[in-house]
Amino acid sequence: MLEFISQPWPWYVSGTVIALIMALLLYFGKSFGFSSNLRVICAACGAGKKVSFFDFDWRAQTWNLLFLVGAVIGGFIASEFLSTGEAVQISQATIQDLSQLGISAPDALQPGEIFSLESLFTVKGFLILLLGGFMIGFGSRYAGGCTSGHAISGLSNLQLPSLIAVIGFFIGGLITTFVLLPLIF
Repeated sequence: MLEFISQPWPWYVSGTVIALIMALLLYFGKSFGFSSNLRVICAACGAGKKVSFFDFDWRAQTWNLLFLVGAVIGGFIASEFLSTGEAVQISQATIQDLSQLGISAPDALQPGEIFSLESLFTVKGFLILLLGGFMIGFGSRYAGGCTSGHAISGLSNLQLPSLIAVIGFFIGGLITTFVLLPLIF
């Protein structure tokens, strides 16, 4: 059984599970989004006393915090008990594109030239992570949600703002891949 669970599953399995979860969330009148957890955590810690954005009934979003905790626990279980230890399998064309940027194929989940403690303690690595984190935080606040919230929950609710946000996320990813990464690396 463990061998079956730890193997890569076909795309249609996760698609079906996501569709079922979305149907349940729609039935119960909830919307999915991971970035909203940060707002809930800030509100629970008392940030609503200083900033009106965080002044709301955060207890109504407790289910979303449980989802966050479940994602962290699930990630731990998957990495500790279900991982084969193999590097992520990516296409040969991607490996060649990365090598042109000076980035080696990942030995684990991500390339060490970007996501390692050694690169974090360089000026370039620190600035990349700092600016990237700022852009993600600002972007998710400005767009009214994160990629998972808009792409999964918003699109399944047929919301036009979510469609516009997803198109923007996609364009931003293309610009980053084809313009910014070659400039940075």
